[in-house]
Amino acid sequence: MPEGPEIRRMVDDIARAVAKRDARSVFFAFERLKGFEAALAGRRVTGVSARGKAVLIYFAARGDDGPWCVYSHNQLYGKWRITKAETEPKTNRQLRFAVVTDNKAARLYSASDIRLVRPNDLESIGYLNKLGPDPLNQALTCADIKARIADATFARRALGGLLLDQGFIAGIGNYLRSEILFVAGLAPKKRPADLSHAQQDQLAEAVLTLIWRAYELKGVTNTPERVAWLKQQGKRHGARRHMVFARAGQPCYECATPIERIDVASRRLYYCPVCQSV
Repeated sequence: MPEGPEIRRMVDDIARAVAKRDARSVFFAFERLKGFEAALAGRRVTGVSARGKAVLIYFAARGDDGPWCVYSHNQLYGKWRITKAETEPKTNRQLRFAVVTDNKAARLYSASDIRLVRPNDLESIGYLNKLGPDPLNQALTCADIKARIADATFARRALGGLLLDQGFIAGIGNYLRSEILFVAGLAPKKRPADLSHAQQDQLAEAVLTLIWRAYELKGVTNTPERVAWLKQQGKRHGARRHMVFARAGQPCYECATPIERIDVASRRLYYCPVCQSV
C-alpha cells in the first residue's frame, strides 16, 4: 500500500493534470454513482488534495447545486494513471473513476472505496474522521508531533505497532515506521510512556524529517550524503534507498551490526539491535 509520501506525490500529479480545469467528462464504475456523471461533467475541478492515504478531488458548484468532492482510498490495489485526454492506458485493471479535461485525464483503477460527498460532510467518512495529524498536508511542527506522542491515549502502546495507526499520525506506513524508529534510536517495543523528554523530541523530529524526505526524494529515506556515497560504490537505487528497511543481515550504517527483521502488527519491521537498544 502506498504510504503518505507516495500519495502526496500522486496527488501533485493529479492536480497538475486536472486541477483548475473544467471536467469534460467524469466516469464512475459503480451504479450508485452513475447518475452523477452528467451532474459533474462541465464543472471546474477546484482542487485536489490528500488526507493521509486518501485522495480528494473537489468540483465547483453549478447553479443551485453546491460543490461536490470525490473521496477515494487506494487501499492495497488502487492505482492512478495520468495520460493525455484521449489516451487509454494499456492495463488489465478495472477502471473505477476518471476525470477527463480537454488535455489531460486522471484515471483510478482497481480501488473499491470511492464516495461522492459534499465538502462539508467529509468528516462523516470514518477514515477521515479518525485520522491523526497529517505532517504532509498540515502545517505541523515538532511540538505538534510531540504533543501527539505525549497524549495519554497512546501512552502504553508499543511504538512498533502504534506508528502504523493512522489515528496516531497520518501517512506513516511500513518502511517509514522502521526508518523513523532507527533515526530516533528507539526499540520497537518502546512505548510513549517510556520515553524521556529528549527521546520524545528525537521521535517527533524523526517523524517530520523522514516523512518529508521520503516525499521530496521519491521514497528515499537515507541521507542524501549516504545515497551519493553508495552510488559511488556502484549500489543500485533499491540498495541505497533506506537505512534499515529491507536490509536484514546487512551491516548497520552506523555501527556495522547486522540489521534484524521481526514481524510487528503482522508486518515486517527492521531495526539495529545496537543503535536501537533502548
